[in-house]
Amino acid sequence: MKRKHLFFTSSILLILALFLAACGDSSSGSSDGDSGDKDDGGKEDAPEFLSMLTGGTSGTYYPLGGEMAKIITDDTGIQTDAVSSNASADNMVALAEGEAEIAFSQTDVTADAVAGENAFDEPIDNVQAIGSLYPETIQIVTTSKAGIESVEDLKGEKVSVGAPGSGTYINAEQILEVHGMTMDDINAQNLDFEESTGGIQDGNIAAAFITAGTPTGAVEGLSATEDVDIVPVEEDKAEELVDKYPYYAVDTVEEGTYGLEEDVPTVAVLAMLAVTEDVPEDTVYDITKAIYEHAESMAHDKAKFIKVEDALNGIGIDVHPGAQKYFDEKGVKKDE
Repeated sequence: MKRKHLFFTSSILLILALFLAACGDSSSGSSDGDSGDKDDGGKEDAPEFLSMLTGGTSGTYYPLGGEMAKIITDDTGIQTDAVSSNASADNMVALAEGEAEIAFSQTDVTADAVAGENAFDEPIDNVQAIGSLYPETIQIVTTSKAGIESVEDLKGEKVSVGAPGSGTYINAEQILEVHGMTMDDINAQNLDFEESTGGIQDGNIAAAFITAGTPTGAVEGLSATEDVDIVPVEEDKAEELVDKYPYYAVDTVEEGTYGLEEDVPTVAVLAMLAVTEDVPEDTVYDITKAIYEHAESMAHDKAKFIKVEDALNGIGIDVHPGAQKYFDEKGVKKDE
């Protein structure tokens, strides 16, 4: 009798143990200990909202970012909002602090952020690249009545070198450097694009460094009331700059832009999109695909430069795995 009772009790305990184990497997949702952060297809859950940091409302980042945000929203179903900001350097800090997921920046500024150089005291380690977009032309804007015809003529003048936290400041510093000058040689003013062109119009400053895609809205506005001149960065100085800082490229502000009567030589960096590394791979893949496959539908003049075959040019940081997956499918490789 005792043996039968023990056998019966053991059987009940065995059945109960198997039942509990089965319940545990079912509630876990997977056999590899996954905690439920992925859906049934094994993909990480896409975010419901994304914030895209751009730049000032009178620059290129903001209107172009607005078009991109709409395309991402329509294509992925993730509500994406374009937000005005102080642009490149501030955008990198904001990404580091978790205030947004995507941001416009200059390729040189993003590389500095990841390396912890120039404007950055410490490396920013949570930022990766989506891809480069278009040339950002360094425009030294003045008017014909100011009498400034060369970079050397800026000496002693009130000159805007960009908003605090912008990449324009670094561009101004490096261009002055190859001309044998420093910020101490000018009366530097920290103004954004709209403040800069307003200051030129009012006669409060003589010139302004503006790093943006051409035509830039703020400069177009100035050209409606003033004869705009762009101070040239001559070929020898441009080549010296490119040799020292390889993320620059020789560029031209074309005749007819802002009413110019001839082409003006200058230099450029590249605009790019950066993203925080914790945005899921599939989400970044979808974002990258949406941007590069719908560039032709964007109205902004700079959209014509956004081409998948050029998307890895000038990128000096790691590419997000989601973006890299898309570029691999397209056979796009990083330039050397």
